Amino acid sequence: MKQDIQQAHMRVGDIVGASGSSFYWAMRLLPEQRRQAIFAVYGFCREVDNIADEEGLDADKRAALAHWRRAIGELYNPSSTFKPLDDNMAAILLILSQAIKDYGLSEADFQAVIDGMETDAHGPISLKDMAALDLYCDRVASAVGRLCVPIFGQADAKGRDVADHLGRALQLTNIIRDVAEDAQIDRLYLPQDLLAKYEMEKLSPHDVVAHENLPKVCAALGELAEERYSKAAQAMDVCAPKAMRAPMVMMKVYYQNLKRLRAVNWQPQALLAQGKAVKVYRKIEKMLIGLRYGFF
Repeated sequence: MKQDIQQAHMRVGDIVGASGSSFYWAMRLLPEQRRQAIFAVYGFCREVDNIADEEGLDADKRAALAHWRRAIGELYNPSSTFKPLDDNMAAILLILSQAIKDYGLSEADFQAVIDGMETDAHGPISLKDMAALDLYCDRVASAVGRLCVPIFGQADAKGRDVADHLGRALQLTNIIRDVAEDAQIDRLYLPQDLLAKYEMEKLSPHDVVAHENLPKVCAALGELAEERYSKAAQAMDVCAPKAMRAPMVMMKVYYQNLKRLRAVNWQPQALLAQGKAVKVYRKIEKMLIGLRYGFF
């Protein structure tokens, strides 16, 4: 069994390393037990996200996500009949089983992430209203944060408060940044009630991106992101500083991205048309932020 665990650690490390995450090296510098747990959570998120984003039939994606849903359930109520889909799943589950024991990770948060991936897996995406957007952000971002903060060392309501606010801030930033790219694959995360406010309701994703009022919609979401960043910072102030190093780095790096979006008048599609993109970070900025908060 010891050898199996060692092999699982290597495989999950390879999954995380191959992902290209800008926070890979920060995660590597966590103490070994916490690092392995974070890698497993990240590996789980990476695997289900890949299912949602890959080409293929919606029915096949739903089946694969349903298997992951059962896999997570097995960690809390094991049976003798469950078989992992592949070696990646087997390795992730093996390490997650220990992380759940060590840090009390909630099954509901794992399942919420899968709920969010099911939204992405079901063809064209159009969110009805701001409540639907908030739920989506909670599932694909804040729930991930709620899985991470106990591993970082803040396993209480204060840590969950950070996760709830910061997750939403990061995801709103991503939605604004990626609006043009998402439109190319028939995804639109801008809620219809907000679009209606600017006479853009019921338009195709392509037409929304081309509309003159798009910057106003993005600016409105940018204000919400600003509020969430502010609330996340306030929540971090009452947490253990050491436990907040990773969330603080993420917040500082992504906030730079929000500032760049504001600087181009909330028009990331203009940069995309030029073959460019608003970067989440620049290497020198990430290094300076990392140094400031004790990672590098």
